Amino acid sequence: MALLACPRCGGSLDPVLSCVGCGACYTATDGIPDLRLPGDARTNRVRDFYSVAPFPGYPSNATIEWLRVRATRSRFAQLLDVAIGSDARIAEIGCGTGQMSLYLATGRRRVIGADLTRESLRLAANAAQRFGIANVQFVETDLSRPGLRAEGFDVVYCSGVLHHTPDPRASFRQVARLARPGGIIVIGVYNRIARIPTRARGALARLTGQRWVPRDEILAEREDEPERHAAWLRDQYCHPEEHRHSLGEVRGWMIENDVDYLRSFPSAQLFEEDDDIGLFDAQPDYWGLEAQLAQIGWIWKLGTEGGLFVVVGRRQDHHAGRSRVDEP
Repeated sequence: MALLACPRCGGSLDPVLSCVGCGACYTATDGIPDLRLPGDARTNRVRDFYSVAPFPGYPSNATIEWLRVRATRSRFAQLLDVAIGSDARIAEIGCGTGQMSLYLATGRRRVIGADLTRESLRLAANAAQRFGIANVQFVETDLSRPGLRAEGFDVVYCSGVLHHTPDPRASFRQVARLARPGGIIVIGVYNRIARIPTRARGALARLTGQRWVPRDEILAEREDEPERHAAWLRDQYCHPEEHRHSLGEVRGWMIENDVDYLRSFPSAQLFEEDDDIGLFDAQPDYWGLEAQLAQIGWIWKLGTEGGLFVVVGRRQDHHAGRSRVDEP
């Protein structure tokens, strides 16, 4: 339980999920610790939304080979896997049905997949069991008061989540505090410009009662998988809480929370090829006007996938040279 914590006071949890600080006791149904405190009405709407159609889901014949092949189709997933050390401690905040957590749980890495929705976590835990992946644990918790150890992780990955919270800026603050000093924070959110094609498709979808969604390649790929088709349709076009952000805005969140901006994916430099980058390497320079022009170009790079972009930062270490947080 070294990487879990009491969501009430942040204290350590003993092996039976009792807090050594405030004495609060928690349970673990189906092996999934319940470290979620009651949320506000808007958060509960999002939780209920994903309870109906867990996202992104699994095809009926999913295997670990399927997972690996799916990951190799994503250049970002490949770069992330290469950049993370073989013994890293990773937290995925908002893991959904757990595909990325399972993909990253290789070697000696330890992965905690945290999500708001137990239905999604059950699918994730069942997949881990079927695939024979042991060094991953799934936890039900809310990122506004996460049941995870502050400064306990080498990498904190949170993609497709903050833009579905009532206050993404405040949510980022909670995510950032989970990374150790010098640790990496990877954030994926909808881009204001690159999201425009999806919003246009959504308007047409609403006019037709969701019967016609033009030029959605992912939806077309899932035509023969009703559950995954419904999950993508709902997530992209029917979500009750959605925000969109610019690269400059996310960089501002990082500055506020002592996180050094490293780079974005896709690159915010006009002539830098995404295949050539090290995901955790600092971008040589940042020019606001160039970044604005690059984001316009993201319409064509990201428009078919919902307009989600990634920003990578490193939490500042004001005690440089200190060793990584040790396990108790």
